Amino acid sequence: MMRFRFISKLRRGGAADADTADARPRGGARIAALGALGALGLALALGVAACGGSSDASGSSGDGSGGTIDLVAYSTPQTAYEDSLEPGFGETSEGADVAFKNSFGASGDQSRAVEAGLPADVVHLPLEPDMTRLVEAGLIPEDYKDNKYSAGTQNSVVVIGVRPGNPENIQSWEDLVTGDVEIITPNPFTSGGARWNLMAAYGSQIAQGKSEDEALDFVAQILENTPVQDASARDSLQTFIGGKGDAFLSYENEALGAIAAGEKLEYIVPDQTILIETQTAVTTEADDPDAAQAFIDWQLTAEGQRAWAENGYRPVNEKILA
Repeated sequence: MMRFRFISKLRRGGAADADTADARPRGGARIAALGALGALGLALALGVAACGGSSDASGSSGDGSGGTIDLVAYSTPQTAYEDSLEPGFGETSEGADVAFKNSFGASGDQSRAVEAGLPADVVHLPLEPDMTRLVEAGLIPEDYKDNKYSAGTQNSVVVIGVRPGNPENIQSWEDLVTGDVEIITPNPFTSGGARWNLMAAYGSQIAQGKSEDEALDFVAQILENTPVQDASARDSLQTFIGGKGDAFLSYENEALGAIAAGEKLEYIVPDQTILIETQTAVTTEADDPDAAQAFIDWQLTAEGQRAWAENGYRPVNEKILA
C-alpha cells in the first residue's frame, strides 16, 4: 500500500514527527513512458523485482529444540531480524530454543520463490502485489490483513540524503532539480527501493496540485540528474558513501543505519514523501503456525516495536515513540 504523508521538517540525522494529513494520488500510481523507463509504472503495479540484492540464506537464535521458523523476507531488514528481532523473541517463553532459517532477497524474487516451493512459515515483503501473488496461490490466507495494523510490523519513508552540513542546501524535492545537483538513486527495473523513490518524487508533485504530466516531467528531471543507477538501494548508498553525487534517495532506515555505522551523511524528510507499509503473514503451509504467529505477535509488543525502531524503522504502534 502506498500513502503520501505530510511530515514535519526533520532535524538532521534524526527522526521526524508525523504530522497531519494523508493525500492519496489521484488516478493511482501511474508513471508513463520515460524513455527506457517506460514500464516503470507497470513494474511498480505488478511488483516485479524489489528492494535489492540476491537471495541470502542464513539462520540464527535458538538450538531448534523448540522448533524452526522459516522466514522469507526482502533484503533490507536482514540485520534487524538477525541482530535484534530473532534474539529478542528467543528471550521469551514462546521463543525459547526456536531456531530460524532465513532467506533474504529481492521482494519479487522471494515471492516467486515461495510460490515455486521455497519453505516459508513467515513471509515479510514490502510490495503488496508480491503478497497478492501468494494469496492467489493459496499460500497466504485471503484475510491476512484483517488485523489492527493491516499485516504491518514496521514502516519507513523515502528521504533525501545529503553531504555533511548540507552544502547544496537541499530542503525539498524541487531543490534536486535546480542547479547542478547530482542525484544517486538505483535502477527501478532491479530495485524496489528505486520505484519507491520515484513514486515519492511523482507523488510530491501530485500532492502539491500538479498535473500527472507535470509530475512525470519532474521524475524525468530527477532521472536526468542521476549519473549512476545501481542495481539495489544498498548499492546506491555505497556509491554515495564512496563520494559520488550530491544527494541520494533512500529508505529512512537505510540512511539511519549508515549514520549509526559512522558514515558521514545527513538526511532530510521532505514535506511530501511516501509512507512504505510492508506486510508480514504466516503462510498456509507453515510447519508450526502457532510459533510463526507468536513471532509476528511479539514484533507488535513494546519490545518488538522498540527493536524495529532501534534499527531505523518507524513502529506501526506510534505510542512506542511517545
